[in-house]
This record gives sequence, structure tokens and C-alpha cells, in this order.
Amino acid sequence: MAEQIAGRSQELIDEPNFAFVATLRKDGTPLVNPIWIDRDGDTILVNSSRGRAWPANLERDGRVTLTVPNRENQYEYVAIRGHLAGVTEEGADAHIDSLAKKYLGQDTYPFRQPGEERILIRIEPDEVKLFGS
Repeated sequence: MAEQIAGRSQELIDEPNFAFVATLRKDGTPLVNPIWIDRDGDTILVNSSRGRAWPANLERDGRVTLTVPNRENQYEYVAIRGHLAGVTEEGADAHIDSLAKKYLGQDTYPFRQPGEERILIRIEPDEVKLFGS
């Protein structure tokens, strides 16, 4: 059952705060990357392109941790431990454009590369903890 995202945790995700996604490489060592984040209710939505290491790690081993610090106070953050709930190309281009609006104030994602295949990743939270609030 998904953990609920509420209150200040929800606010930190809804604001243009970067998230740090931690996945596991094949050898078991962690890989941490800064990413943009969004949500649909209590489901976390993130976006990437095919061929990047962290989404491949997540598809191989569905365990994931996300940390979303407050950009104005790094001591306040929400930590989310969860699992992969789905990956799709459907809606991924529109989603990256909505993230560009949230994070850059631009209607279209400006860093798209020729031939890039965007993917929309859904993460279901198993544990949500707020710190520093």
C-alpha cells in the first residue's frame, strides 16, 4: 500500500525543489542523481530519457530513494523510500514540458536532443519522512 504524501512533504514536492534519486548499480553500489520531480496524488512522477544509467538501474532493481530538500533551507527535506510502479513513453514528452514550466518557467523543455526517447517513471512511496520542519 502506498504511503500518503501530505502537508509539508507535499509542498516540498510541488515547489520547484530538485530531488536526488538514489538507485542501485549492478554491483550494488548506489548512484545518486539530481532530477526534477512531480506527483500525481501520492504517486511520484519523474522523467528521463532512455539510455541513462539511473532509469536502467531502477528498471532492473525497482527499489529507490528520493530526497527533496527545500531550496531555501537545505536542512528541511522529505525523504521518500519507494518502488517502481511503472515506466511508459506515453505522455512523457508532455510531462517533461510541464516540468520545464515548473523549474525553468518555459513552456517547452529546451534541452531535448535529436532522437531522444523520453520516459515517464511512476514511483510508489513505501515510506515518507519529513525532516527539519
